[in-house]
Amino acid sequence: MANLFDVGLVFTQIPVLLESLPVTLYLTLLAMLGGLVLGLGVALVKIHKIPALSQICAVYVSITRGTPVIVQLYLTYFGIPLALKYFNYYNGTAYNVNNVPSIVFVLIALSLNQAAYSSETLRAAILSVDKRQIEAAQSLGMSAFQILRRIIVPEAFVVALPSLGNSLIVMLKETSLAFVCSVVELTARAKIIAGNNYRFFESYCSVAIIYWILTFAVEQIVRRAEKRLRIPETPLAVAAHGKGEALCLTSRI
Repeated sequence: MANLFDVGLVFTQIPVLLESLPVTLYLTLLAMLGGLVLGLGVALVKIHKIPALSQICAVYVSITRGTPVIVQLYLTYFGIPLALKYFNYYNGTAYNVNNVPSIVFVLIALSLNQAAYSSETLRAAILSVDKRQIEAAQSLGMSAFQILRRIIVPEAFVVALPSLGNSLIVMLKETSLAFVCSVVELTARAKIIAGNNYRFFESYCSVAIIYWILTFAVEQIVRRAEKRLRIPETPLAVAAHGKGEALCLTSRI
């Protein structure tokens, strides 16, 4: 019987696939970071209900969450050059679309996609911060930016960490769609290898193993971070917290 499935090939071609691993990690980390920054801005706009901006953010989140990632990648890949051509036409400029690397389009699309999802996670986490801490910081004369940087963001990050960890895993897997924008990452490399030896099943088994290991590593990192940042609920801490609230109430009376 013909050798329909080559088990050895699955493992021997993994080193070749790993040559594109830096591209996958680069896309994942930068898109996640960009999505968190944009998502925080969207969350703050929606929390403070800024006129016009709040409605624009709501429409943006709805459209992004209601369309597939691959469609967003295509819209970015073909839409940005089209917009640039219109800009050149009406402003008399001569920006060359071909000079823009394909990876830029992928980063923009994935960052915007991540921002739409992380904005809701961050909004819920920010709203969970105790308002008494914010009031105390205001009474000490801290500015709005200082309160955001020193109190709201650190505490909200701890609350949002599990959801953000899941988002990071999803982002890692979504980078596999970057090949539609001519970016050679892990999945694109597997397609190229399979196109040369016609061992498509073996190639995708190899890339599946790599993604599984990466996902497992991210899960362990997030889990350890959760344990490290979690505040232990010891009886002494609970008692101290109760005394603190009692003192606070007494001082107000």
